[in-house]
Amino acid sequence: MRLVTIDCGKNGEPGAILETGEVLYLRRAALADTIETWLPGSVREILEAGREGLGIVWQIVDRVQALPGDKLAVLRNTGAIVSADARLLAPVTNPRLIVAAGLAYRSHLAEMAGTPEPPYPTAFLKSVNSLAGPEARIPLPHDTETHIDYEGELAVVFGRDCHCVNRDTAMDYVAGFTVSNDVSARDWVRDVWEAQSPWDARRTWEVNIMGKQFPSFTPMGPCLLTVDEVDDVCALKLTTRLNGKVMQCSAPSDLIFSIPETIAFFSRWYQFRPGDVLLTGTPAGVGVGRKPPIFMRRGDVIEVEIEGIGVLRNSVGA
Repeated sequence: MRLVTIDCGKNGEPGAILETGEVLYLRRAALADTIETWLPGSVREILEAGREGLGIVWQIVDRVQALPGDKLAVLRNTGAIVSADARLLAPVTNPRLIVAAGLAYRSHLAEMAGTPEPPYPTAFLKSVNSLAGPEARIPLPHDTETHIDYEGELAVVFGRDCHCVNRDTAMDYVAGFTVSNDVSARDWVRDVWEAQSPWDARRTWEVNIMGKQFPSFTPMGPCLLTVDEVDDVCALKLTTRLNGKVMQCSAPSDLIFSIPETIAFFSRWYQFRPGDVLLTGTPAGVGVGRKPPIFMRRGDVIEVEIEGIGVLRNSVGA
């Protein structure tokens, strides 16, 4: 199942992508006088409802997809089913927590001046205010326009409270996966590389991380692919294209630490709640790692695609 948040009303409406590619407004399609009308008003609330919430979504989607053509036409005419190009927000518009893994792919470390593999997973927090949806414009901060980089990533979305779990059970807490882009202003990254003392390194790294927090610097989408649809997460190939040119192409099989290991490690400190997000890191091909570097410019289009999930497309501009 592919869950979405439709750009409708103040906070969006929960939806699902049908087999036809069309988008179903779940609450508009709910059958009157049944449990379907209980469906919560956001994807996060559906996840918080656990199996019962997702079960109702499945019930609505299965029932609609089994309808004859004339009944589907009624749903289209009433706006319960809309076209595949409906404007979407991030699948979960209001996560409480976004944790972003860094130094995660072997290929990425190799391109970054031979950075050594860390002994354990590393990460940083991203502001929930940096979240954006597919097709949203990534604004260029007025004082940092020339070093804006892309980082295509697979994102894990949690479906249960997850704290102090082990790697053998970590995936039991995952609701599904989506596509993300850890957009980064690289103006200060050279200061990190050139730091001469531990305190200089700490200070400059902190500023570098703040360069990932600007508004719309964490686009996600287009959908949340539920975990039951994924046979092997390591086979979900990621491709990033800048103005149609392939910049990144890899799969989670290149991760230094597996996704269950990464979840288990960070759950020692963080209590992930339903709808919270873990970005799993980026593979080789980022702009700052190229010689010469390639950064995004005004008017560019950046696409991150993950097989089975879809294409996260954003433009770059004011």
